[in-house]
Amino acid sequence: MQILLAEDDDGVAAALVEVLYDHGHVTRRVRYGREVLTYHRSSDLLLLDLGLPDTDGLDVLRALRAVSDLPVVVLTARGDERSVVRGLRLGADDYLVKPVRLAELLARIDAVTRRNAARGASSVRTVRAGDVEVDLDARRVRVDGTEADLTTKEFDILAVLAGRAGTAVSREQLLDAVWGASRHTASTSRSLDVHLTQLRAKLRHPELITTIRGFGYRFGDSGHPGD
Repeated sequence: MQILLAEDDDGVAAALVEVLYDHGHVTRRVRYGREVLTYHRSSDLLLLDLGLPDTDGLDVLRALRAVSDLPVVVLTARGDERSVVRGLRLGADDYLVKPVRLAELLARIDAVTRRNAARGASSVRTVRAGDVEVDLDARRVRVDGTEADLTTKEFDILAVLAGRAGTAVSREQLLDAVWGASRHTASTSRSLDVHLTQLRAKLRHPELITTIRGFGYRFGDSGHPGD
């Protein structure tokens, strides 16, 4: 199995790489959160430390979950209840607090892998609604057969909505997924409105993103476009 290890401590990383190798896993170790988003597509599982030097690991997890369902095991010294709950709610498949027994870590990795393999066959990574096709893994959108030129933020917003097609997504959930929980400001709220307007125009089917008054948005309906 190809494992992506996000860990800034060289000693911890070296020990983990060695143990994983001894159990037949090939490990790519990275130090920075931005590298997770670069290499996740070639990985089968992510071991994620939360104390990364460039960004908080929870923000990395949030950004990853907007575009990928890669299995994630959080492995961190941060064991407070709030961090554990946030990590699991943001989409971690498991959460382990350092120091961890290596046998337990390997068993947890195996358990997460089995669960994801069982549901992997039916996992849908391309979402279609009308004449719009959203490829979540390749970060590509086709409208009437032609590729749409979306900005990074526009795709991130669409990925959150398309990943839960037919389901209502609150405005707070959308802001949290794209900008992070600590960035709910008047400027990001206005930015979301601007990006949604541009996104609807580029999709050429604005009715596919429905505004649910007082709550948020839903992707995939064929009703009237939102305000």
